[in-house]
Formats: sequence, structure tokens, C-alpha cells
Amino acid sequence: MKKQLAFAGKAGKAAALGLYLIFMVFPLYWMVITSLKPRNEIFTLPLQYWPERISFENYIQIFKISKFHIYIGNSLIVSLTSAAVVLVVTVLSGYVLARFTFRGSKQLMIAFFVTQMVPLFIGFSTLYLMMSRMGLLNKQGSLILMYTVGLVPFCTIMLRGFFQRIPASLEEAAMVDGCSRLSALFRVIVPVMMPGISATFIFAFVQNWNELFMAIMFIDKESSKTLPVAMNSFITKFDIDWGSMSAATVLSIIPTVILFAICQRFIVEGLTQGAVKG
Repeated sequence: MKKQLAFAGKAGKAAALGLYLIFMVFPLYWMVITSLKPRNEIFTLPLQYWPERISFENYIQIFKISKFHIYIGNSLIVSLTSAAVVLVVTVLSGYVLARFTFRGSKQLMIAFFVTQMVPLFIGFSTLYLMMSRMGLLNKQGSLILMYTVGLVPFCTIMLRGFFQRIPASLEEAAMVDGCSRLSALFRVIVPVMMPGISATFIFAFVQNWNELFMAIMFIDKESSKTLPVAMNSFITKFDIDWGSMSAATVLSIIPTVILFAICQRFIVEGLTQGAVKG
């Protein structure tokens, strides 16, 4: 009886996980299939769950009707630059807040948390005026600056939590051996912190890569538009170009998939190094 109940429980869990997997994967599958359908098959009824003829015309079309390669390049420049700057700043700020207590440190953490509760669109008019007076409208620098400023508080909170899990005795031992505090941070703590650093970088990159509202507000010049703005142009007043939208979405996923694949290796290496040093 117990074996039957255990088997039924495992079967129920497997069925639930299977349904959840289908629920999560099906939208991605449908997007890929739609991007590979000829335009006359996208709206056919009954729905076709596999195209009669695989076609790449949607992918060809998005490069014909727009400067899609430029949009991808702009998004990569903005996302990578902002994520790298955020990482450098928050490694230092997260370490300081994790290791030192100083006047105003608690208030600073509270301020960081409060910034996450305030909707960003409240300050859009002020931000637009600020970018205009600084001469940064229609320039990628405006997005890099705003993305960096917006992500520093949350990423600092993330890395502070990771730093707090690492014993302070590690850098203290390195300092006894002659390292400065900064040298101990980058030569001893950062290698052990690779899981947290990788997670923070991925988070910052994905947030920048997918951001739309500030990109629409600050960028109107065709040669400076990012990928989300270009994809938004497929939605018109009377129609949505689902074929081009699906093809563009599939292409937009590729850089994030590559980043996750690369950082996954670093996460495993960081965990191994942490185990050895412990």
C-alpha cells in the first residue's frame, strides 16, 4: 500500500511538472513556429501547430524593412556597457556595505530599498528635461546613464547579500600575508564571489536588453534606436505584423541565451573555487 501511494505521489508530481513545462514552453514554441510560417498561414483556421512549409521570409523581411542589425548592435552596446559599469560600482559598494558600519549606512540601505518601491514613470518628465539640457537626447549615453543609475541600488543590495555569506577571515588572512584591502577583495573575494557576480551581471544585462519605456522616450533617431523600440514599431494603429514580431523576438532571445550559457560555466567554476578556499 505504501509503495502504491509513493508511486502515485511520484506520478502526480511528474504529471504536474510536465503540465507546468508545457505551459511554460508552449509560448516559446508558438513564437518560433509563427516566425517560420509563410505570412498567409499565420492567420489560417483551424490553427496549424506546424507549418506546411517552413519559410524564412519573416527573418528576411525584418532586415529589409528596417535597420535591424543596427538595432541589435545598439542594444548590445547599451546593455553591455551599462551592465559592466553597474558591476564595477556595485562590487565596491556591496563590499563596503557588507563589511563596514558607518554613520548613515542603515539610512543608505533604506534609501536603496525605497528606490525600488517608486514607479519609474513618475519621474519621466523630469528625466526627459534633464537629458535635454545635458544634450543627451537621441544618444546612447542617455540610456547607459539612466540604466546604470536605475540598477545600482538593487544590484548593490544583491551583492551585499552575497558578500555577507563569505567569511571576513578570507580577506583578513590575505591582508596578513601582505595584500592591501583592495587587492584582497579582487584577488581573494571576487573569485569566490563569481556566482553572485555572474547573477548580478545577467540581471543587469537582461533588464537593459528588455527595457522599452526610457528607450522610446529618449531615443527618436533611427540610427540610435535599440531592439525593443524597433520591435515596438511592428505594432501599428490598425495591425500587428506577427510574423516580423515573432522573428525579431526569436533573434532578440539569442544574445541572452548565449550569455546564460557562458555565465553558467563561470558560476560552476566560482562554486568550485569557493569550496576549495573554504
